[in-house]
Amino acid sequence: MFTKILIANRGEIAVRIIRTARRMGITTVAVFSEADAKALHVREADEAYAIGPAPAAQSYLRGDAILEVAQRSGAQAVHPGYGFLSENADFAEACAAAGIAFIGPPASAIRAMGSKAESKRLMVAAGVPTVPGYHGEAQDEATLAAEASRIGFPVLIKASAGGGGKGMRPVYAAEDFAAELAGARREAKAAFGDDRVLIEKYLQRPRHVEVQVFGDSHGRVTHLHTRDCSVQRRHQKVLEEAPAPDLSDALRASLHEAAENAARAVGYTNAGTVEFVVEGDAAYFLEMNTRLQVEHPVTEMITGLDLVEWQLRVAAGEALPGAWPPAPGGHAVEVRLYAEEPEQDFRPATGRLTSLRPIHFQGHTRVDTGFREGDAVTAFYDPMLAKVIAWGEDRDAALIRLAQAMDALVVEGVGNNARFLRRLLHHPALRAAELDTGFIARHAGLLLAPPEPAPDDVLIAAAAGEAAQAAHDWSEQAFFGSPWLRAAGWRLQGSAEVLSLWDDGIRPRRVALRHLADGFEVSIEGAPPRRVGINVQAGDFALVEGSVSRSFGFFLEQGGCSIRLDGGRWRLHRRDPYAPASEGAASESRLSAPIPGRVVRLLVSVGEGVTKGQLLAVLEAMKTEIKITAPRDGIVAHLGCAEGETVEEGVEILSLAPGEACEI
Repeated sequence: MFTKILIANRGEIAVRIIRTARRMGITTVAVFSEADAKALHVREADEAYAIGPAPAAQSYLRGDAILEVAQRSGAQAVHPGYGFLSENADFAEACAAAGIAFIGPPASAIRAMGSKAESKRLMVAAGVPTVPGYHGEAQDEATLAAEASRIGFPVLIKASAGGGGKGMRPVYAAEDFAAELAGARREAKAAFGDDRVLIEKYLQRPRHVEVQVFGDSHGRVTHLHTRDCSVQRRHQKVLEEAPAPDLSDALRASLHEAAENAARAVGYTNAGTVEFVVEGDAAYFLEMNTRLQVEHPVTEMITGLDLVEWQLRVAAGEALPGAWPPAPGGHAVEVRLYAEEPEQDFRPATGRLTSLRPIHFQGHTRVDTGFREGDAVTAFYDPMLAKVIAWGEDRDAALIRLAQAMDALVVEGVGNNARFLRRLLHHPALRAAELDTGFIARHAGLLLAPPEPAPDDVLIAAAAGEAAQAAHDWSEQAFFGSPWLRAAGWRLQGSAEVLSLWDDGIRPRRVALRHLADGFEVSIEGAPPRRVGINVQAGDFALVEGSVSRSFGFFLEQGGCSIRLDGGRWRLHRRDPYAPASEGAASESRLSAPIPGRVVRLLVSVGEGVTKGQLLAVLEAMKTEIKITAPRDGIVAHLGCAEGETVEEGVEILSLAPGEACEI
C-alpha cells in the first residue's frame, strides 16, 4: 500500500480523499491555487503546495506543476478526484512515465471512453445498446445538419470530448440547428479545447440511470448496483439515489451486464461509471465516466463500502474481494447544495459563506463539503458548496430523513439552492418516483415559485436584529453590513432611521427604527409602531415583545440579511427609500456582469435597436454560460467590454438608451 499520495484536486472531493487516506495511515499532499490558500482541503492535508494563480488553467489543470510537486514531496501516487485532470489520458501517461501511480484507469481506457463518438463505436462492437445517432468524423455543418434530419428531430447535439452538460444542446426544429450547433461548439471548445460534436436522437422522457463498476489489475470486473440521476438542471445532476427505483428485475440485470461488458471492452481497472438513458424497458448506453463520480456516496451508503479506499487498494495492485458485489441494503439519496440563484435560471452566485451548519442524524446522514464558515465562494470553480446524503431502510425513509436534514441545514451569506432543494424533496412527484430528466422543467411552477411575502414580524426582526448586532458587534463585518451604522446622522435616540427592505425582491416595504433606552420602536408602513427588545448571546438572537420571547436566526449578507423565524426562512434586500424614481430605469439601462467571468459573445453593436428579452451577450463563469438579455426595448448606447474580455462583478457589459432602431 502507498504511504504518501498527492490529491490533484480541491474542494469537497479533496477533503473526502484526505479523510479516507488518513484512516488508512496514508500521508496526504494537497495542491492549491492562490484563491484556495486557506481552503479546507489545504488545512486538512498533511502537506500543501502552491501551484499557481486562481484560474484552473493556470493551476489545477497544470499537470506538469502537479507532477513536479508529487516528485518533490515524495508522493508515490496521484489521486485526481473528479473534474480537472481526472479524465486526462495524457496526464495519466505522464504519471506513469514519472514512476508515479495514477489512481484511476489506464490511459488507454480514458482515451477510448473520453471520445463520445469512439466510445459509441466500441459499445456497438461489444453488443451494448446505443441511442440512434451520428458519431462520424465529418464535422462540417452541412453533414451534421443532414445527419440530424436523417435521425429525425428533436435531436441532441453533444460535445464529443466531454460531459457535465457542456456543449450539449437539444434542437427541436431544422431551422434552429445552425444556431444551436454554433453554441454547442463554442461551449465545447471553451470547456474541453475540442469543438467536435456528435448527434443523437433526443428522447422525450428519458431517465438517467447509471451503474457503478470496479475493475482490478487481475482481470476482474464487477458492478456495484445502479443509481438514478434523472433530476437535473442544465443537464447537470441535482439529486441522485441508489439503487435506481422502479426498474424491473430483467432491466436491472441487463444494465449490470451491459455495464460490465462496457468496462471489459476497454480493459478497465479502478472505479468507473457507465451511464444509460432509460425509457420504459429500453436502455441505451450514454457514456462512461472513467473516474469516481460526484454521487458515489449513495453507493457507499447502500453497500457499506468506502470506494476511495478500494480505489487506493486496486491502484496498489490488490484484487477485488470475491464476494462482490455485496447485496444493497436500504436506499440512499443525495442532493447537491450549490451557490446559485434557482429563480434566476440557476445563475451561479459568489460571496462569503457566513454560515454553514449541517445537522447529522445518528449516522444516517452525511455532508461532504470543502467549505467552512467564513470561506469565500469565488467565480473560478464549480459552485457546489456541499453534498447532503441520507440513508433509510427504504426509499421513503431515505427521502424523509434527507428532507429533515435539509430543513435543519443553515447556509447563509451567499445565494444558494437550499430552498429549491427543500421544495424538491417534499414534491409529491419525486416521492412517487415519477422521474425523468425533464423533472425540474416540468415542475418549475412549484419548485421555482417565489416565496411568500415576509410577514411583519420578519421585517421587525430584521431591522432590530441589524441594529442590535451593530451595537454589540463592532467588527468590520457588522460595520460594513449594518445600514444603521452607515446612515447619515445616526443617533442612539431621537429621530428614526428609515430603510426599505425587499423580501427576496418581491416587494419593497419601508421600515423605520428608533432606538429607545430599553430596546427599539419599529414602524412598518401601513402598520402601527411596535416596541421590541432584542437579546443577543453568543450569536443567538431573541425577539422580545412584552412577556413573549421568540428566538430567530439572523445572518448578515452583502446588501441585506437572512432571517429564520417560526420555521420559515426569508432573504431581505436593502434599497434606499429616498432614491429618485429614475434609479430603477437607470438600472435597466446599464447591464452589468452579475459575477466575475469572461464575455464569450457580444451579439449587438452600438446603435442597434433591441427588443425586450433579446439575447445581447453571453458571460461564462463558474462552468456556466450566463445570458444577458434586454430588460426593455431600446437602442444600444455603449459597449463596456469586448468579446473575450474577462470582467469583474458589476462591470458594465453594455447600456441601453430609449428609442427604436431606424429603418435604413
